[in-house]
Amino acid sequence: MNPQPIQFKAIIQQNGEMNAAFVEFPFSAEEVFNKKGQIKIRAIFDQKVEYRGSLAKMNSDCHILGMTQEVRKQLGKTFGDEVSVSLTEDKEERTVEIADDIAALFNENPEAKTSFEKMSYTHKKEYIRWIEDAKKPETRENRKVKMIQMILAGKKGV
Repeated sequence: MNPQPIQFKAIIQQNGEMNAAFVEFPFSAEEVFNKKGQIKIRAIFDQKVEYRGSLAKMNSDCHILGMTQEVRKQLGKTFGDEVSVSLTEDKEERTVEIADDIAALFNENPEAKTSFEKMSYTHKKEYIRWIEDAKKPETRENRKVKMIQMILAGKKGV
């Protein structure tokens, strides 16, 4: 049984000078979710764009929900625009699908594989998306090699 989604409207806010956006969660996360820290959620913006992320306290009075550039682009919205949000707590295990060619590369590089497996879901997702977004096969190959180098160098994300 899924609990009822929490729904609210919010203004998309800019994070300082960065091209980063968030909306404020207008309720007490502690009362709603019985948690103080970060809360994994599934959100639907404007009834059309789905997003898995986290409510977090970032030097703010209330919890906030980040909005990626991709989500804003799909919505056709930017800083200062109003958005409707429907969210539920996300209790599903977060896993990243890894294509066979990338898995084979990790098997040849056990140290990189171990480091990758210790990364957060978000960082793993960034690396895999970066490789899969390559339009040409040679770009994909170059990115796979670069990913292994970056992971071995301790870089958490792309």
